[in-house]
Amino acid sequence: MASGDPSGLPPLLPRAPHGGPSSAAFAGLDFSVNANPYGPNPALLRAVREADHAHYPDPAYRAVRERLAAWHGNTPDGVALSVGASDLLHRLVRAFVPPGGRLLSLHAPFGELARAAALGRSRVEVVAELPGILPIGTALVYVGAPHNPTGRAPSPAELRQLAGRCEEAGALLIVDEAYAPFVALPPPPASPAVVRLLSPGKAHGLVGARPAYALGTPEVAARLDNLAPAWHLPAGTAALLAALPDAGEFLETTLPRVRADAAALAHALAAFGPVEHHGAPFMTLEVGDGAGTAAALLALGVRVRDCASYGLPGRIRVSTRGAAQDGTLLAALGQWRGTHG
Repeated sequence: MASGDPSGLPPLLPRAPHGGPSSAAFAGLDFSVNANPYGPNPALLRAVREADHAHYPDPAYRAVRERLAAWHGNTPDGVALSVGASDLLHRLVRAFVPPGGRLLSLHAPFGELARAAALGRSRVEVVAELPGILPIGTALVYVGAPHNPTGRAPSPAELRQLAGRCEEAGALLIVDEAYAPFVALPPPPASPAVVRLLSPGKAHGLVGARPAYALGTPEVAARLDNLAPAWHLPAGTAALLAALPDAGEFLETTLPRVRADAAALAHALAAFGPVEHHGAPFMTLEVGDGAGTAAALLALGVRVRDCASYGLPGRIRVSTRGAAQDGTLLAALGQWRGTHG
């Protein structure tokens, strides 16, 4: 079905591009995924393994919500659980953006938000700076804190101002905190307009378990829950989320190492071109032709992320895998430059 089909059904669209594995066989090293290379967190992995997989979980997941709410100083009715932040973004668009509605994104959004908008026959408008006045009809504003792939993050003062503008305009401000633990960002301001999106699998090295949740007002959480099927969270993922408040020792031990590794990698990458790095495990490298460079490196046994889908076709994004394995990336880049210099 074409996107202009008058039936009113969602258009058939290609999947949003992401880093990570594909269906093609690959035996090299993957630097395209932004996750803690020192994971998985043993305490959370144990929670997944020891969960009750033989029975249905509580369909309301009340105990999980209460644990997370107490940890964040929220109300349990303001917690919405999910398998992956992607699902939450799709539900946010379905719940709050009418067909033809307007979404704003500070810099290019995570690809799933753009896809969710297109499925709902709306679109994301990318802005380079925070708007002083929201355009009429704005339903959602998306901010990465920090942003992927640039690593930039708005200041707490900027977020407070934007939250106030969203509240005045009746819009929601989505603050995507997927990478906030890596750079020790403070939580966003408390506001009825703010929806915090948390996907702790990245910092804890457990992206395969797909843990995610949103924090907002009870109305926002109710609308998100309304679009989820029964038992939408597997028992293992629910157990992981319930164990999060007691799993911080792993982050205290490993995140300083990740920051040091990433800083060293960014310094070394500067020999190959301009690097943008702001403390996250990932960074971008200007190479001129991101897609071509990614393909060439893949042939050398190294996977990186082409940034064309972010509107940055001349860059690639890489994330540290730890000092020992980062050397393989640098060696491959040396081979690439030797043949393309």
